Amino acid sequence: MPLPLPRETSRLLSRLAGLLAQRGAEGYVVGGFLRDLLLGRPSQDIDLAIGASPAIVGPELAQALGGRFFILSRDEDMGRLVVPVGEGASLTVDLHPLSGDIEEDLRRRDYTVDALAAPLDPLARGEAVILDPCGGQRDLAARLVRLVSVGALRDDPLRLLRGVRLAVELDFQLEPATARAIAEHAHLLPLTAPERQRDELVRLLASHRTARGLRLLESLGLLSSLLPEVASGRGVSQPREHYWDVLGHALSTVEALDLLLAPVPPSASEGSPWQPREPALWSSLWGELGPLATSLRSYLDEKMVAGRPRQALLKLGGLLHDVAKPATRSVDASGRLRFFGHDRLGEEQARGIMARLRFSGREEDFVGHLVRAHLRPTQMAQQGPPTPRAIYRFYRDCGEAAWGVLLLSLADHLATVGPRLDWQGWRWHVGLVLHVLQEPERRRELRQPPRLVTGHDLMEALGLRPGPTVGALLEALREAQATGKVKNREEALALARRLLERMKVAAGGGP
Repeated sequence: MPLPLPRETSRLLSRLAGLLAQRGAEGYVVGGFLRDLLLGRPSQDIDLAIGASPAIVGPELAQALGGRFFILSRDEDMGRLVVPVGEGASLTVDLHPLSGDIEEDLRRRDYTVDALAAPLDPLARGEAVILDPCGGQRDLAARLVRLVSVGALRDDPLRLLRGVRLAVELDFQLEPATARAIAEHAHLLPLTAPERQRDELVRLLASHRTARGLRLLESLGLLSSLLPEVASGRGVSQPREHYWDVLGHALSTVEALDLLLAPVPPSASEGSPWQPREPALWSSLWGELGPLATSLRSYLDEKMVAGRPRQALLKLGGLLHDVAKPATRSVDASGRLRFFGHDRLGEEQARGIMARLRFSGREEDFVGHLVRAHLRPTQMAQQGPPTPRAIYRFYRDCGEAAWGVLLLSLADHLATVGPRLDWQGWRWHVGLVLHVLQEPERRRELRQPPRLVTGHDLMEALGLRPGPTVGALLEALREAQATGKVKNREEALALARRLLERMKVAAGGGP
């Protein structure tokens, strides 16, 4: 069957076919690359099954192609080629050895839509000979994710998560018997390495349909295996202003982030709690951002660690922001439900989850700040518009999580009211977030104030020695400058003298 390829991909596959033939090795394009090609989806990562050891031929291929080769797994003899294709672009080719013939190899795979292969040489010429022993093309046409065999789940329980992730990424349905098998084997997930669980979770979080995937995990019993702290919110009731219980609220917060973070205006969708207002909700934020929209989009797309975009971590923060509510739930004298300290305990629990799943320290800090500060935006506006001092302290305390906290606050609002959305209340909340987002752009001193005095200046002018007093004074001066209370060096030194006198009085002595 004709299956045209991008020119650079075709050229690379043709060279690989020739190089492997010189070594007497057969080669097949397999798995996700071929699946995406058949679906007309873009894909940069090529999976290649070869009749040779990748550890042996990989370095030779890399040298011939001017690329690089990495060992992915010595135990399984898997490797990766990264080949430049011009103008800073590259293609990735993952190599694994054939064990037996190609059909045996395909029957050992997990899902039929990935149990497909095409000989390398014809495919490079744009003519695919599809090998499909498990009915993968049938399931692609029916938009189904189906197991090749139940044994695949026992062989590698990470495939439990992978099945859900595939259904979400492709916008397919889980075939009913496959869904039952996943549910029956959900208890095996903790047997897999935390790093592998993390990587599947991040790919799910990076999707535009994350909430659908999380609800699938919940319905199949996988959420309890992957994130038991989140699943513990099931059935935990909330005050009447909340439409859902704690777990429902967490999942709906992620659904709201799916909507708000979409790259283009979403269409109204059946089953959405905010239907038919999704396009208006999106536009009320992005349509008002002006030039800041480009910066915000870059912020969301930034990879905090290779392959892990910030917006995926923001959705994880949305899922975890109320994780401590079950542990902090109480009822006051009036009968009202309270969750005192759930932000502080939630940060602690979220950091524990991040550490368990082997996220980096930077990612842990980002999600920890999201959880700890998720109430800050509305708290800043309890007495009217946030003051410059409150905005300065918000950015100082939240660091690179500040914009994420603001977006999470909007999603939290939508997930609180659900279908009872009041447009006036929503517009007020958007106005608050836009004000805090844009204020540093209007006021340079909030963003990056020029230094008026240094620690050395303070020590020289006030007769201080190096120590915490100097640091405390510098921070107080930065805040005073950001809020317009001091504008030059002389005013800064005068304020420092007054603050130092207060410190002496409070301490009952000298510095």
